[in-house]
Parts: sequence; C-alpha cells; structure tokens
Amino acid sequence: MNRAPWELVALGGGRRRGGQGGSGNGEEQGVHKVTGLREPANSLRDRFDDTTERRLANRAVGVSAVGLAVTGLVELIIAVITGSVGLLGDALHNLSDVSTSAAVFFGFRVSKRAPTERYPYGWERAEDLAGLGVAVVIWSSAVFAGVESVHKLLANTGTSHVGAGIAAAALGIAGNQLVARYKLRVGQRIQSTTLVSDAKHSWLDALSSAGALAGLVAVAVGQRWGDPVAGLAVTLFICHVGYSVTTDIVRRLLDGVEDGVLSAAELAAAITGVEHAHARARWTGRTLRIEVEGWVEPELTVREADDLGRHIVDAVHAAVPEARVITFIPRAVPPPT
Repeated sequence: MNRAPWELVALGGGRRRGGQGGSGNGEEQGVHKVTGLREPANSLRDRFDDTTERRLANRAVGVSAVGLAVTGLVELIIAVITGSVGLLGDALHNLSDVSTSAAVFFGFRVSKRAPTERYPYGWERAEDLAGLGVAVVIWSSAVFAGVESVHKLLANTGTSHVGAGIAAAALGIAGNQLVARYKLRVGQRIQSTTLVSDAKHSWLDALSSAGALAGLVAVAVGQRWGDPVAGLAVTLFICHVGYSVTTDIVRRLLDGVEDGVLSAAELAAAITGVEHAHARARWTGRTLRIEVEGWVEPELTVREADDLGRHIVDAVHAAVPEARVITFIPRAVPPPT
C-alpha cells in the first residue's frame, strides 16, 4: 500500500470490524475489515455522543413546533378578528415554522442512516438538504407578507380590536424569542447548521411580531397606514434572514468551511517528524471532516508512520475541537534534486 491513513472518528455510531479474513468479530485486533459497510477504521465514542445529540435535536424541534403552533394559532384567530395584515402575516409565518420543524426532524431522522457501499459517507447531508427546505419557507413567507401588505396599503382598509391585536403581537414576540434561543443553544452545541438556521428563522419571527406590534400601535394613535407599513417592514426582515440562512446552507453544500480551520489544522499538524502539512476540510451535516497530508521521511516504517499519525490527529483535534473525523495521510519527502 502507498497510503496508510489513520482516522479519528467521534461519531458515536458504527463498530470497528477486525480480523483479516475473520468473521468480523476481531474488534480487539484493531484491523478494519471491508464488509460492504464503509465504517470508520477507529471510533472514539467518549469524545462525542451522537445519540445524546440527536435526542437533544429532536427535543428542540418538537418543543419549538408545539410552541410556535400555539403562538401562530392565537395570532391567526386575532388577526381574522382585527383584520390586521401585519398580524396575519406574522401568524402565517409562525405556522409555517411548524412545517420547517417537520423538515428539520425528517433531516435528522434520515441522516442517522449508516454508511453503505453506495453512500460511503452516510446520509448526513440530509440535514443540509432539510435546511434548504427552511430557506424555501422563509422566502415564501417574504413573498406572501409583501403582497398582503401592499394590497392593504393600496386598499386603505381599517383595523379593529387593536388592543387584542397588540396583545397577540406581544405573545408572538415572547414565544418566538424563547423558541429561537432554545434552538440556537442546542444547534450550536451539536454543530447543526440546519437547527441554527431554524433558530434564526424563529428569531426573525420575533422581529416580525415586533413589526406587527409597531403597526398596531400606530393604528391605535390614529395612523391607519401603520399596519400595512409594518407588514412591509416585516417583509424586509424576512428577506434579510432568508439571505443569511440561504448563504449558510449553500456554503455547507458547496463544502465551504469557516475561515481559519485549514490554517489551524496545518499549523497543528506541523509537529516533529513532519516537514510540511496540507489540509482540506468539509462539512457533511454536523460532521466536520479534516484530511491532512503530511510529508515525512521515506525511511519511516508503517508502524512509525501510524504512531506519528496518532499524534497528529490528537494535535489537530485540540486545535480544531469541532472536527469529528480527522484523517492523516503520510507522504514521502521527495529526494533532493
């Protein structure tokens, strides 16, 4: 073999299969056996608990869906009574979040499927594809809110029961802020861009509710145009967050990584015995994969290269703790010319 990769994997799933020509029960031997399932060569379950992360994600999605459904239904009922287009757009936006939560939940469920020969990296990108669904809902909400606001502004229709509308808008602000902070905290903890994007969507809804509230306050002091203008302001907020969410998801799908990840990995890999290191990285769902090529002396034995790889993996993981898979590939330093 001209390549002896060492992988550190902290996904919590998958077993090592060992035994050259054995039955696949040689986990103690530490030798990876190709069985059709493209499992990692080594699994360190003590670094990350994927089962716990998925449970946290599913709980966050479920709790937020229930909270937004209650908030949206209350706003919708009050919007119908008051005729407030700003509150109506906010209510429909909150209810649309229930569908995005379903998309996120589906993404988490699909992404936990084990790697196969056809899908050797597993189904983790299903989470990123679910994020695209979130982006579509955000942009659809922007279009609907904008159309309804322009229509009411041109029609110059009034708004009734303003006090009830103000109370409903305040409820929308509180509900969305609580849900957004909860999902953001969980999403950042488990490194889920999709859940973070969904949290931004809920934060957007809080701004949307604030816009509806401002419009209703304007109506209460005699400015009939306050409600449709607030609806237009809400539309701008939706577009802003929609752009942010879309760029985050597209960057993940195009294998983009955060600034400084590659330089940190290369610097950490430049330990004694490595003359030069070159790194590449990409995200697949919640997994940051880093591949490091290190140029070493060609006289190294396979055992020495393997030991060196272990040290490099630990060093890179310390420098980039969010990495879940780190692969080291030794390359022979070319002879002097």
